[in-house]
Amino acid sequence: MRFEHFQFILRRSFSTLSALRFKTASASPARLRSPGISLFKIWQRPLIFRINVLKSASTKAKEDDSNDNRMSFPDKRNEDEWRAVLSPEQFRVLREKGTERRFAGKYDKHFPDEGVFNCAACNAPLYRAKQKFKSGCGWPAYYDSIPGAVSRHVDQSLGIERTEIVCSNCGGHLGHVFKGEGYPTATDERHCVNSISLNFTEDEQKGGGETSDAGEAAAKA
Repeated sequence: MRFEHFQFILRRSFSTLSALRFKTASASPARLRSPGISLFKIWQRPLIFRINVLKSASTKAKEDDSNDNRMSFPDKRNEDEWRAVLSPEQFRVLREKGTERRFAGKYDKHFPDEGVFNCAACNAPLYRAKQKFKSGCGWPAYYDSIPGAVSRHVDQSLGIERTEIVCSNCGGHLGHVFKGEGYPTATDERHCVNSISLNFTEDEQKGGGETSDAGEAAAKA
């Protein structure tokens, strides 16, 4: 591009911008009275408006999803009630679907022979100790849950489709379940659960269902 042609384009662009600024100022003199309001800020308003609309829609969707989830589980406590009984980190994981740091959870390397892992939010029994196995993934892993204790939902929050697992009693986020990874278990599944979503008790009577002999043997392998 010749330099003279570039100068012509630059002068024409400047003239267009000046005309646009004058036209906008004439239409809204009161709003542009302050010298701090520039044409750049005027141009930014539509973008900021769109961002605010998207944020509002996202917040509304989360609120609607939270309300829908609360109504679909037996324990219908609202988010304020959960905040009153959960620690900030528990609330982040259980209610806001967060994830604790890998290898940081207290139950990652906890392998009792007997007992039950309950939901840390509502204390509903979720997993029996015999269903836990060593996966090396950095989070507690279970090949199965107590029948009916865990519900599954499609999760596309990271742009890929995963299977989220939640407590069937309160909807508290537990983690995700993965299948076909080749672990020597009866189900070929790995329930990857946040330790902070769980509380362990040695009282086997608080559990439910029976663990198959085949599954128990595979978990110990």
